[in-house]
Amino acid sequence: MGFDSQAFQHHLSTQTWGRPLHHYEVLDSTNTELWQLLKQGAKPGTAVIATQQRAGRGQRGRTWESSAGGLYLSVAIAPRIPAQQTAQITVATIWGLATLLRRHHIPVWLKWPNDILVWGQKLGGILTETNIQGNHAQTAVIGIGINWINTVPQQAITLETILREQPRSPITSIEQLAALTLLGLEQGYLYWQSHGIQRLLPEYLRLVKIYPAGDHQRPADLAHRLGLPTSESFSPCNTEQM
Repeated sequence: MGFDSQAFQHHLSTQTWGRPLHHYEVLDSTNTELWQLLKQGAKPGTAVIATQQRAGRGQRGRTWESSAGGLYLSVAIAPRIPAQQTAQITVATIWGLATLLRRHHIPVWLKWPNDILVWGQKLGGILTETNIQGNHAQTAVIGIGINWINTVPQQAITLETILREQPRSPITSIEQLAALTLLGLEQGYLYWQSHGIQRLLPEYLRLVKIYPAGDHQRPADLAHRLGLPTSESFSPCNTEQM
């Protein structure tokens, strides 16, 4: 179940993300390893991938189950945005990834703010960590986990299971999945950088199926979560509640 770096490079079509990529068989956490590399001088775009994680992290301090067979990947960026707007990074990148997966016939939806769902089950998720200096996020690490052929809990699903039902999808290897994941994340990030959250958010919300109970995607709540003035106007969509 090794990772073929040459095959990955063949599939990679990003501008800078995943260039370079550091591969490890086992890590405590790809995010932790990437922060260490940044301290040693690694540049934005550097990525880390592991076959297995011993202490993968999820949202709110939760543990991310990371047995062999999944995709565990982190990439470094330099957003340089106000600290209160860091949630926009997660929104932009997960939207970009979800959009690309849907183009590859994977019927994904989103759970606010960072989970990828297929048929109501969790396929993957993102964790964004930031280095705040002077009230700005100067550096960030985006960690992504996607279930490929790994063992998953009952409420989750693997891409292998999905592909049995979606034979049109051209995704055939973990190396291709890693390259596509980096491309989707980068495309979402660049779209956000070019057009802003106001242009991107309606597209993101069209893919959100589950939003925190009691909030109903109220414009004021969305603005608060994204570090924007409460006067901002958005176009909420119909979603389920958590």
